[in-house]
Amino acid sequence: MRELTQTEAIDLVGRYEAEQAIPEQMRSDVRMLGTLLGQVLRESGSPGLYEDVERLRTATIQAYTDETPEAFARAAAIADSFTVARADEVARAFTAYFHLVNLAEEHQRVRILRERDGRPDREQATDSVAAAFVRLAAEVGDDTALRRLQNMRFHPVFTAHPTEARRRAVSTSIRRLAALLEEHDASRRGGVNQQRADQRRAERRMLEEIDTLWRTAPLRSEKPAPTDEVRAVMAVFDDTLYTAVPHVYRRVDDALQGPAAGGRAPVVRPFVRVGSWVGGDRDGNPFVTASVTRKASAIASEHVLLGLARTAGRIGRTLTLDATTTPPSDALLALWRRLKAADEDAAKDIAKRSPDEPHRRIVLLIARKIEATRARDADLAYADPEHLLADLRVVQDSLVRAGAPRQAYGHLQQLLWQVETYGFHLTELEVRQHSAVHAKVLAELGSGSPRSELAEEVLDVIRTVGFLQERYGPRAAGRYIVSFTQSAEDLAAVHKLAAYAVGPDGRPPVLDVIPLFETFADLQAAPRILAEIVEHPEFAARLEATGRRLEVMLGYSDSSKDVGPVAANLALYEAQAKIAAWADDNRIELTLFHGRGGALGRGGGPANSAIMAQPPHSVDGRFKLTEQGEVIFARYGDPAIAMRHIDQVAAAILLASSPSNEERNRAAAEKYAGVAATLDAASRERFFSLVKAPGFAPWFARVTPMEEIGLLALGSRPARRGLSVESLEDLRAIPWVFAWTQARINLAGWFGLGTALDAVGDEPLLQQAYQEWPLFRTLIDNVAMSLAKTDDRIALHYLELGDRDDLAALVRDEMRVTRDWVVRITGGTELLGNKPVLQRAVKMRSPYVDALSLLQLRALRALREAPEGAPVDPELQRLLLLSVSGVAAGLQNTG
Repeated sequence: MRELTQTEAIDLVGRYEAEQAIPEQMRSDVRMLGTLLGQVLRESGSPGLYEDVERLRTATIQAYTDETPEAFARAAAIADSFTVARADEVARAFTAYFHLVNLAEEHQRVRILRERDGRPDREQATDSVAAAFVRLAAEVGDDTALRRLQNMRFHPVFTAHPTEARRRAVSTSIRRLAALLEEHDASRRGGVNQQRADQRRAERRMLEEIDTLWRTAPLRSEKPAPTDEVRAVMAVFDDTLYTAVPHVYRRVDDALQGPAAGGRAPVVRPFVRVGSWVGGDRDGNPFVTASVTRKASAIASEHVLLGLARTAGRIGRTLTLDATTTPPSDALLALWRRLKAADEDAAKDIAKRSPDEPHRRIVLLIARKIEATRARDADLAYADPEHLLADLRVVQDSLVRAGAPRQAYGHLQQLLWQVETYGFHLTELEVRQHSAVHAKVLAELGSGSPRSELAEEVLDVIRTVGFLQERYGPRAAGRYIVSFTQSAEDLAAVHKLAAYAVGPDGRPPVLDVIPLFETFADLQAAPRILAEIVEHPEFAARLEATGRRLEVMLGYSDSSKDVGPVAANLALYEAQAKIAAWADDNRIELTLFHGRGGALGRGGGPANSAIMAQPPHSVDGRFKLTEQGEVIFARYGDPAIAMRHIDQVAAAILLASSPSNEERNRAAAEKYAGVAATLDAASRERFFSLVKAPGFAPWFARVTPMEEIGLLALGSRPARRGLSVESLEDLRAIPWVFAWTQARINLAGWFGLGTALDAVGDEPLLQQAYQEWPLFRTLIDNVAMSLAKTDDRIALHYLELGDRDDLAALVRDEMRVTRDWVVRITGGTELLGNKPVLQRAVKMRSPYVDALSLLQLRALRALREAPEGAPVDPELQRLLLLSVSGVAAGLQNTG
């Protein structure tokens, strides 16, 4: 098949882009950014690079649209024709393109959100907290709805699981480009001549930044240390979360109170709490030590106290309210005397600069006390966040009494919300350790032999929790998660270790020990284990002290790897239903903590639809989940997107426990129990036929870049538990998912579903279940997205790297059957036909991802065909790793 002429290539690319029905503004952004990247490639000093990139781009678009073997073969031949050095450059170019396309798409989302916010009916968006409140109030009454809103809790927990393939330097460059894209938009609002000048200036600066992006090494040279991972998360807090969360509270209050908002006390209470495993999760990560945990808390505290001090100072400088128009209360005057006595010189200077402005004086001195807290000035520092809140409320109350409620409930209220949300610790640091480590250390301590390094480290972690509680407050740390909990004794072990840590005369820290049920068997045993542990003395005492509150964590990743995605989803639902019923029977306020990954094979997917599909009483206004890797930056990297995400999730939390939603889920679970049983049995049998086949694990390692993924410096945590992969148990869930994603098979997200649906066999029944059964609908929609990112032809080439035609046929047959059933159940003629926006995003990227996949295949094939014992070719290995990073950017997920 001949190559297209330049004119034919331009026509093909234009027709392809037009078919995707991309919004005009986004199309313009993509075209402009792509043109600028093309200019950078021409100026790169590598002759012919731009032309080679265009050849491969045109060929993969033609192969994607024609779907002929000849077109695909031509694209593969072009990829194979490059020298390794040229293939390296081409892979980098496509990766840069994906970063720019992702940026344009994110910018379009922000643009739409701002347009929506500008409409007078914004508060009526169907998936906002305000709309959810109206719907809930219609069912349970205004008072009950308000009580539920005020008791609601959304608790994202950021983790350092290695699923962010981008370097931080690349992410920072993209954020700078985002700001320049904003400027480019703003330039369109001036006069014609000014528009042109401003646009040229913005495009020149974007060209400079894209050149920087191109010249920045896309791969980390070494794995980040845990403290590096802490600082990466802090960037999200500084850039978005610190201001975005109180803005969400404000928006909800504005919608609920209407014109009265800001002039009277808010009805909204802070409902977000941010947790972190970064620097606290030591399960399988030997680099997270007690010392690292202390440093992680110190870094987080530094960031939040710096933010609070600056905010208080800014508010203080604007409170230029004269004492005659806004007289101080007696309590405010008493507070002034107290603060003045503690900080005389500063008080004298502030009083001189703020004559007859008592509220301004107080807030400026409060800002100094917050700064002293950050600097650890014991004479001036606040003892804890509660003392700061008390001082701020004195100021607020004085303003209200003086007839200045808008000053009381304006920016000052937002500062109060920030302190209530973040305290002095910012993130509630959680410790996680494997139950087997605890058992080993307890056995050693009980033997009376000298303490090993491991034992000392485990005990020091518990002492560190106590230290953090004393320094930053009880919310700073205390949750202790026991992974692979398989008995009540696994949980009791933590309290026994705490007694060893402090000795007979010491006082152990306050510990909330949280079981993590991960495998299929552990999920089934969960209710029995919980019933046993609540009888344990220390556990029972803590339960009573918290008002009978209990957290239980459910692991999505290992259960999916254990029995397959379909059976795992059903098992998780059943476990939640049983745990929730047990908690209700025992008057326990339950919070289920969902250990969801970013990818669909690890429980990923839209959080709000997953929340609405939960069993009755399993949410009850509280939702906690892990957010990790690329998901953190996708959901919280931009302020507008972060606010929208929090608003959507909070709305789902509020509605999940409405009588109508709980009845819908209960009735559907009963009606389709027989379907669920068939899906469970058939999918599990099919999954086992693959993963339990002799030699499966080595075959999997050969047909995917699984081994090479471990070489990527993604995170501080090792990718696998042992030195080699002889069984699935050796492999962590993230590389299991990541490897299948890279091979364009995404097996971890769908395998077994097609056979299970075949076993049910009743198409009208399954279509009806899709409409009536939220759990099933969520499963089908997630699988549709997973399959849409697969590619049959590329998958075939990966599977051919192995020597097991039987396993390859099993995978391809299941993919075909699953795709066919999902299309029939959802309606239409192709995947995501009922979700056009999502379908457009996938189709827009697919041919470009194909280009990187072909480059990756070329490198992987050469590495696999090398003689046994031969040294690894470093250039091929680098090409492979570059393509892995690029495919992750293109598909917008890793593990």
